[in-house]
Amino acid sequence: MSLKIAAENWPNPPLEMEGEPLIVIKEYDEERHKVAVEKMERLCEVGQRGKPSLVTDLMGDPICRIRHFPIHVMLVAEYGGRGAVVGMIRGCVKTVKRDDSVYVKLAYLLGLRVSPTHRRLGIGTKLVEHLEEWCKKKGAKYAYMATDCTNEPSINLFTKKCDYSKFRTLTMLVQPVHAHSKPISSSIAVVRLSPRLAGTMYNQLFAYSEFYPKDMDLILSNKLSLGTFMAFPKKYLPKWDPKTGILPPNFAILSVWNTKEVFKLQVKGVSPLKQACCAGTRVLDACMPWLRLPSFPHVFKPFGIYFLYGLHMEGKHGGRLMRSLCSFVHNMARDDAGCGAVVAELGQWDPVREAVPHWKKFSLAEDIWCIKNLEDAKQHIRQCGHSDWLTSRSSPLPIFVDPRDF
Repeated sequence: MSLKIAAENWPNPPLEMEGEPLIVIKEYDEERHKVAVEKMERLCEVGQRGKPSLVTDLMGDPICRIRHFPIHVMLVAEYGGRGAVVGMIRGCVKTVKRDDSVYVKLAYLLGLRVSPTHRRLGIGTKLVEHLEEWCKKKGAKYAYMATDCTNEPSINLFTKKCDYSKFRTLTMLVQPVHAHSKPISSSIAVVRLSPRLAGTMYNQLFAYSEFYPKDMDLILSNKLSLGTFMAFPKKYLPKWDPKTGILPPNFAILSVWNTKEVFKLQVKGVSPLKQACCAGTRVLDACMPWLRLPSFPHVFKPFGIYFLYGLHMEGKHGGRLMRSLCSFVHNMARDDAGCGAVVAELGQWDPVREAVPHWKKFSLAEDIWCIKNLEDAKQHIRQCGHSDWLTSRSSPLPIFVDPRDF
């Protein structure tokens, strides 16, 4: 079956064309589309038969994952005369740094879903194309998406049908929240920085990183940002004045984003026996916390996540200080009911990776980022005077992961 695609702004778009079903791409309307979108999300989150699956609860807000970007949109694909929702995609436009410290407008595409009964009909491709056009009108020069390296259908759609190129490979590190608290050395000081001071430090530390957002001040002052924390040896405490802007020789810094206020996750499809075994580890950990056993959090009911961003460390003790900061955040999460994990995403060249505690079984070794130039590449080079971003697919520079992307 072939489908005819119509844009919403067509005058009086027909319900059928030459007797064939018609797909109409529209902007999301909460009153009209919310129930159908939530239903389709549930249909698309069913994992492989016989295997556990990770499902997302958007808590009644289908655009929650893009709402905190100033420029965002959600498109839906309606099928036939009744307007049944059979596909959707979300996107946003932000201004970020390239590897040459030039700011460019960049579109981020996420949440592509097509109803299981309407796949292989070109709906996903058309949703991507319509979203790209919307982003271009908002000034975006590039568009990118991120997905697990095992998600071959998504990778093939973007790279083979939509002309995206594999660009960067990142690692997602997941640390479960245990029932016991993690110790922090008495020789280490952990201080909270004001959003203004944190922004000044980040502008300095990430001056030559990729994807560093121009509106960093808005991120740090967002209600979902739980703060920026810095760790350094206590011996520096009497001498170090953060107002000077001079950084101590040994330190680590990170910020915390509270995604549990936006969406929650849940693991389904696990046998009752395995659930009972995991519950046993929690009971044992709670009863004997001094043993510091690696208990398994209750991920079989909806749980939230703390996302770490802006991770940076310096000095010969930087790794130890970063581990202490991660322990500090773990203890924050432990005291926050319903928080099941602490997550960070880092580039494969980033030395901070080695210092972030995580469980390999839960972590994602290869999160693939694919990118596309929305302009003509040759024209782009003439206008900007530098090579296209796609020519630097391998870069040792750190990548700043925007917490709003997660």
